[in-house]
Amino acid sequence: MGFLRRVAGVSLRDRMPGLLSSPVCLTVICFLSWSLRPSCAQIRTDEVSGVQYGRLESNVTLTCGKSQIRIPVVWHLNHSSVLPWHKVTSDGTLVLLHVDHSAQGNYSCYDNRGLLLHSVKLRLGHPPGLLSISCKVPNHTHVRCSWVDSVKTFLPAKYNASFRGTGQEWRPCVVDVARKHCDVDHPAFWQTIHTLRISETNALGSETTSVRFKLHELLKPDPPESVLVNELEGYPKRLIVSWNFPSSWPLHDAFPLMFQIRYRPYGSIYWSEVYAEESPVVIFDALAGYLHQVQLRARDEVNSESQWSEWSPLLLARPWEVSSTSESPEPLQPDYFLTFNTKPETSTAVTHPRDRHEDEGNLGLVILLVLFSVVILTTVLSLIFVVWVRQRRRDHVTKQELTAMVKMKSMPI
Repeated sequence: MGFLRRVAGVSLRDRMPGLLSSPVCLTVICFLSWSLRPSCAQIRTDEVSGVQYGRLESNVTLTCGKSQIRIPVVWHLNHSSVLPWHKVTSDGTLVLLHVDHSAQGNYSCYDNRGLLLHSVKLRLGHPPGLLSISCKVPNHTHVRCSWVDSVKTFLPAKYNASFRGTGQEWRPCVVDVARKHCDVDHPAFWQTIHTLRISETNALGSETTSVRFKLHELLKPDPPESVLVNELEGYPKRLIVSWNFPSSWPLHDAFPLMFQIRYRPYGSIYWSEVYAEESPVVIFDALAGYLHQVQLRARDEVNSESQWSEWSPLLLARPWEVSSTSESPEPLQPDYFLTFNTKPETSTAVTHPRDRHEDEGNLGLVILLVLFSVVILTTVLSLIFVVWVRQRRRDHVTKQELTAMVKMKSMPI
């Protein structure tokens, strides 16, 4: 049995060269190698370079991978052979001409056998432009600056912001990219001029915008909060107004606020004003029985160059009444207030600018009418005077002629 196995083994080994060289075996080997070749080639040449960026309204060039071999290639956009306006060079490079947003997408190039050679995602946009920057200073310890893009880039961007006072080192302004603003805490308020520098960067370029400003001029508190207007029992002409400091304003004696209260009867066009430093404040000259509109605003008391806050929401209140079942008075007409004294004991009456202009216009018209009357009267008096003088001269001449005639008659002939 062992001898037979050795003979059979030798016989099989001796016959292998002839078997491998037979036409059938060669055909099978070639078929298997051809079947396996596409997958191997695709693994070797399937390169994905990620994202390529291009500028809108310009020409964009896409290369078919890193291979320098010049072979015919076919380009597809989003698995479609329909491409925007383009040309393909001899080395397989795709040149997109004067691209717009429709040219964005996934580009793939294939050889003449349909094998994927390369793919890339194309995104289009613009490089950054200058920013429009504005800053708010709600208190002495915080600055917030926001910006608006002057150029819509259509591309993701990064922002870097820095802030400094005159002669100081640059310090970071903490950026919130989503809301497009940055914050600085505890700025050097004693410095006269401050500078903010913001750089915007995307895949197509970078742009830096700088602005200079004065913090003490931008200081603008938030409106007063928790404003309440109530009646004073037993006083039909009084209202009491109370409020809280803005929550963003530091409660410290070093940063006092001045408050302005304005009020008017409902339907009036004239405001009265009261200035105060503390809450509450009593209005002594409210119109009995009528609804009143009340608003507040605040400003830094020490810094006269700071800005007033926005007005608080409009509130309505009515002074105390003896009988709450009595009918409510109708809203007053503006003509009523022509004879109503809007200047209270503790307030300064302020007329609406439009009404002041109308009053000035009426006053000017009256002055013109008076001047015109004076001119007419003067002219009439002058004419009367001239006529009187002429008549007097004529009478005088007539008397002289009569006297001469009498003398001539009395002379002896």
